[in-house]
Amino acid sequence: MPGDKSIAHRWLILATTARGTSRLLGLPPSLDVRSTASCLAEVSGRGRPALEAWAVNVWGAAEGHGSTWNPGDPQVPEQVLEVEGEGRSGLVEPSVDLDCGNSGTAMRLLAGMLAAAPFKSTLVGDRSLSARPMERVAVPLREMGAAVRTTDGHAPITIQGGDLHGIVTTLPLPSAQVKGAILFAGLGANGTTVVTEPVPTRDHTERAFAALGLPVHVEGSTITVRGGSDHDPFEATVPGDPSSAAFVVAAAALSRTALSITGVGLNPSRLHYLEILSRMGVRTRLTAEREELGETVGELWVAPDAELVGTEVGADELPLVIDEVPILALLATHARGETWFADVGELRVKESDRLAGIARGIVALGGHAGAEGDDLVVSGLGLRGGVADAQGDHRLAMAFAVAALRAEAPCDVSGMEAAEISFPGFLGVMRGLGAVMEPAS
Repeated sequence: MPGDKSIAHRWLILATTARGTSRLLGLPPSLDVRSTASCLAEVSGRGRPALEAWAVNVWGAAEGHGSTWNPGDPQVPEQVLEVEGEGRSGLVEPSVDLDCGNSGTAMRLLAGMLAAAPFKSTLVGDRSLSARPMERVAVPLREMGAAVRTTDGHAPITIQGGDLHGIVTTLPLPSAQVKGAILFAGLGANGTTVVTEPVPTRDHTERAFAALGLPVHVEGSTITVRGGSDHDPFEATVPGDPSSAAFVVAAAALSRTALSITGVGLNPSRLHYLEILSRMGVRTRLTAEREELGETVGELWVAPDAELVGTEVGADELPLVIDEVPILALLATHARGETWFADVGELRVKESDRLAGIARGIVALGGHAGAEGDDLVVSGLGLRGGVADAQGDHRLAMAFAVAALRAEAPCDVSGMEAAEISFPGFLGVMRGLGAVMEPAS
């Protein structure tokens, strides 16, 4: 699988703020991660040339286009990015706005890093990102002492960083991005910062801090970090992305294909979708093989005998499967009975209104689904075929394409190019699983 972009964002920031030269292998060539690298190039010191070159020309791909690597190839090309960091004090004021593209993770995590930097910076994004809520990250950063100005609660975000102090805060909504932003700011703050989550979310930031020897402590859903510490450089290989793997697991289940996905991240906070798939009748097996900067890496095996049944996904499960709801919902169209997703209103403020987009897409492809308040209900009556619009949302595009594997008639999905945002080479993987995919006439 392509490298985990959630991890890649965080490791790129940590490589830029380390004291010395870090070596990162297996970075995904996704557009989101390239946006983070490009922004970091603008504010880094001696690491700037390497970050700039990687952001613009990764695996021979020109800016704005996909990777030249075909994920159907047996070996992922070894890519090494060496970043020479000078610590947080080595960050420099950018001469241009920092363009985060479509990446909410980039914008929120970088806001946390920049809140502790003694200069002014402005984070911008594309139309989709500019519609996403940003006060949820601006409020705690203001409490820490940064001057943060949003645009009617959205991007562009202008930050005047400087002397920060630690805070004790409880997040009103579960968000790994907001938690990560506060923890990155906390590293550069005076005193101690304590963040409590309403429910646990993905913990890549905490794991990386601990692996680098930074003063972080986790107790239940409360994370404490002490400011003022620099960290050493590191060398690590980014694990394969388990959220991208979810689409391949679903494709294997629909085509009843035994499949082994190697080198994938096995962080428990990213694999709850496997529990839901188990309830739906999909058998999987995990084999841990090694550790990379606090992250477990190994093999994910999928059995070829799935008999899909509907299930209920509770509100307490949503933070752990927020990225996988689109593919779980589309898989549910081929399951026996109904599948309920409770209290998924947060999907309305992702890269698109995913709650409405999932329901509309299923109906457009000849299935049955609808939103009942903040709940999503999917009937497992199959897909007859049709035309669906991904609305520029990478996860919707891939979910519609996977579900088409068992549709009664061909399915046209507009906006498939959005898959490059998180899963370069997605269509090549699908063809490798036997899917017939052609450009629509």
